[in-house]
Amino acid sequence: MSAAAFIGVALAHLLAAISPGPSFVLSIRTAASEGFRAACGLALGFGIGAALWAFAALAGLALLFELLPPLFLGLKLAGGLFLVWLGIGMWRHAPDPLPRVAPGAAPRHTLSAIRLGLATQLANPKPAIFFGAVFVGLVPVAADAADRALILVNILWVETLWYVLVARVFSLARARDAYGRAKTWTDRGMGAILGALGLKVALD
Repeated sequence: MSAAAFIGVALAHLLAAISPGPSFVLSIRTAASEGFRAACGLALGFGIGAALWAFAALAGLALLFELLPPLFLGLKLAGGLFLVWLGIGMWRHAPDPLPRVAPGAAPRHTLSAIRLGLATQLANPKPAIFFGAVFVGLVPVAADAADRALILVNILWVETLWYVLVARVFSLARARDAYGRAKTWTDRGMGAILGALGLKVALD
């Protein structure tokens, strides 16, 4: 596989990762309310989820969705409802006080944050379609197993690193203090956005 093809796949994924969505909203909220460590676990979950969707696309899941539309519809509905559920929970707990984050610790266990990140990423089956389209256009049919493995590793670390950077910014004391002062309305706003994105996933 040529360097140009590899760079093309990497660039397409980077732009997709940066575009705001459910993961971005959840990352901001977790970093500001629970600290950097929990948000890093969340970022790793996002990265693993993206790599799994990419693997599924390489395995032909996008084509399976085209052949069996009810399967895609079912996954969309389930994923959308999961995001709506997260949004409702964020809205309901908006008035709760900001948790105290001790240095080097986080209210949410890191493994729990990874699971939440993975579940959130897998709640949206559309990345399988995205990766399927990217791979059809940019990954040569002749790409061997090593090339495909390298693509998956790149997707994992790029997705994770982007959300670690988001976590770093929004876990800083200044950002955390600003979030704490406006927590109720900020959480309600982000909960509404997350719910709206969930509806979009389910109904598009």
